Amino acid sequence: MFRLLLPLAPSGALAAQHAGPAAGAAAGSTTDPVSQAIVGIVLAGLFLFLALEKAHRVLVALAGVAVLWTFTYLTPYRVITLETAQASLDLNVLLLLAAMMAVVGVLKSTGVFGWAVARLLERAGGRPRMIMRLVAWFTGAVSSVADNVTTVIFVTPMVVRMAGPLGVRPVVFLLPMIMAANIGGTATLIGDPPNIMIGSGAGLSFLDFVIALAIPCAIMMIVMEWYAERVFGGELTGATRLPAPPEAGLPAADALEARAAIGAPVGALTEEMRAPGTAIVDPLLLRWALGISAAIFVGFVTHSITGMPASVPAVLGAAALLVVQDVLYLRRHRPTARERKHGLLAVIEHEIEWPTLIFFAFLFIIVGAAVATGLIDRAATGLAWAVHEGGALLGLSPAGTLCFAALLICWVAGTLSALVDNIPFVAVTIPIIAALRGDLAGDTTVLWWALALGACLGGNATVIGASANVTATGLAERAGSHVTFREFSTFGVPVTAMTLVIASIYLALHVYVGAAGALAWSAAALALLLVVRFARRRRREVRRLGTA
Repeated sequence: MFRLLLPLAPSGALAAQHAGPAAGAAAGSTTDPVSQAIVGIVLAGLFLFLALEKAHRVLVALAGVAVLWTFTYLTPYRVITLETAQASLDLNVLLLLAAMMAVVGVLKSTGVFGWAVARLLERAGGRPRMIMRLVAWFTGAVSSVADNVTTVIFVTPMVVRMAGPLGVRPVVFLLPMIMAANIGGTATLIGDPPNIMIGSGAGLSFLDFVIALAIPCAIMMIVMEWYAERVFGGELTGATRLPAPPEAGLPAADALEARAAIGAPVGALTEEMRAPGTAIVDPLLLRWALGISAAIFVGFVTHSITGMPASVPAVLGAAALLVVQDVLYLRRHRPTARERKHGLLAVIEHEIEWPTLIFFAFLFIIVGAAVATGLIDRAATGLAWAVHEGGALLGLSPAGTLCFAALLICWVAGTLSALVDNIPFVAVTIPIIAALRGDLAGDTTVLWWALALGACLGGNATVIGASANVTATGLAERAGSHVTFREFSTFGVPVTAMTLVIASIYLALHVYVGAAGALAWSAAALALLLVVRFARRRRREVRRLGTA
């Protein structure tokens, strides 16, 4: 059967097969149209099956790699050899993901996430509007330095339990929380997997992401909070305000004594704070974990001095933290035959998401085939043509053409990320942008920020747009609160549109006034929004006191 393909085979592939395996490996991938079509069909099938969710994404990616290797070694079309596949694996991304999963896993074992959420709800004092704000900002902040999926896993159950006593639908708290998780994850290198891939592919550091995206994301958080209050304001105003527990503000040691002194029963809010999983279970390990985590972030921000890729401090910190956890465990437990079934193995086996890492590895191989066969260059040439033709049609200057390219990438990424998994999309787009940058004038770093903003923010539009969305709504449904696709999109699509508009304004500023100018204008806008936000709250508080 495969002999039928020989007349169409590229001459380089035939020569390699006749010369033997060594020559075939050296020949690399074939770059003829048929080889590119094979890879293109595999990529299209990958996106299709991932969107249909008819099979696990690891199986879909594995099948794609199997098809490519079938053509490589059983036909004249060498789309990607094993040697090229090895070179396609981005160890920086894989090791950074694995190391940060391990660090977060150890932090989870200390109980710090449940404790932090409980303290957050306690600080809100039973006020529904304040609970919504604090939950959103807490989720956004934590999602910028930890996996946003991990963040929503801990916040969602607490929020759902709080909604009942307050007399509001859980969706009032859930939807702003999910939006905040995705917005917060956009702000840093490690906040969302697409950013990790972009940082590694573009050579951007943790500090680069923070400087460029933190302030625009803070502006988006304020706008999202404003929109949430407009949408859910009626429910929040009519909600039951829970009385603050008598021990509010007291040290934990005095809390029970305070309640006993007045004979007060434990109220609904206090019950939630005393729910299982809301206490620090290992303070000593927590102190070690926080110290080592701080050292990891120092490694991130000193990249320009040390030259270490982001994965290096992450792996060093994860190794140190796992050793500390192991030593502390052995100090507290007598060795037994089942001794190794402790925290170390629990983190390695359960907290590191091996299927996700395997999916990334297979995805890198498929994208490597697209690069090796020249399909990416062809796509980049087409995109460059579209950008230049669009610029010429609109009569744009070189700066205007660059801005047009950035906005095109941002909105296409945002739209597609709402419909399909943004990870494979970003993996394919990175080499396209890398090739496109050489055809444009100006500071083309803005194209990377356009991809990061579009890919991460677009996930807020639909319930299937991001892993955090699926995780949070699944946990809510398990707790008896179903969020429909329409309900999610009715809130998520306007939030996505508003955040992409803000991103577009920032990208335009970046092109026309430079990175420093865009940062200054963004900081001024953030300061103005904070002043307006504070004034609105003061007026609302005055009206509330006037009617009391």
